[in-house]
Amino acid sequence: MYNILVVDDDKEIVESIEIFLRNEGYNVYKAYNGIEALDVLVNKDVHLILMDIMMPKLDGIKATIKIREEKNIPIILVSAKSEDTDKIMGLNIGADDYITKPFNLLELIARVKSNLRRYVALGTYNNDNTNNKEVLSSGSLELNTCTKEVKVDGQIVKVTPIEFKILNLLLANKGRVFSIDEIYEKVWNEESFNVENTVAVHIRRIREKIEINPKEPRYLKVVWGVGYKIEKL
Repeated sequence: MYNILVVDDDKEIVESIEIFLRNEGYNVYKAYNGIEALDVLVNKDVHLILMDIMMPKLDGIKATIKIREEKNIPIILVSAKSEDTDKIMGLNIGADDYITKPFNLLELIARVKSNLRRYVALGTYNNDNTNNKEVLSSGSLELNTCTKEVKVDGQIVKVTPIEFKILNLLLANKGRVFSIDEIYEKVWNEESFNVENTVAVHIRRIREKIEINPKEPRYLKVVWGVGYKIEKL
């Protein structure tokens, strides 16, 4: 049974989400602001977080930043805001997914299941071309599919589950160029539609973590008009 933390200052919304999640077999922890959410994470084993953005005491953005300092738990941000800039901001600070209020509870359940699948099975793909080596590497960049660690020059780099899966896909297929749609469909396991910003944000975050100079990347290269690849080094 997976444990899901639902964080929202609207108790009616929390209760509605809780009913649907419990009907799907999940255990639910509840919090009504970011501070309460952090307290739950100290004492409970949580597999996924549904995090509202606008909350008192500590909002969802600040709470996500704090959580990402130590944990790679999938975080789905929930907000009444629908502008692309807010979605990009959420992805930039470490969220894995984003859903806008008012949302369809069935869609929310589908996103929960999708993110849990990625989190539980990090580094596994239904891809005939994926290399099954334990350690994938390019130059000083290494990814261990068993320990779920990414290293650059021997130093561990903290990455989110989505970032790990993108790196796994590209490292397992060094030199091959993947389009944005291909990356999204293989990593998110969903049909792609207007996903350019979502993928680009994650690529930028990966570069900031693995490259000495993200503007002149050594490992993660863009092939203009085509997509992205990991260079063979």
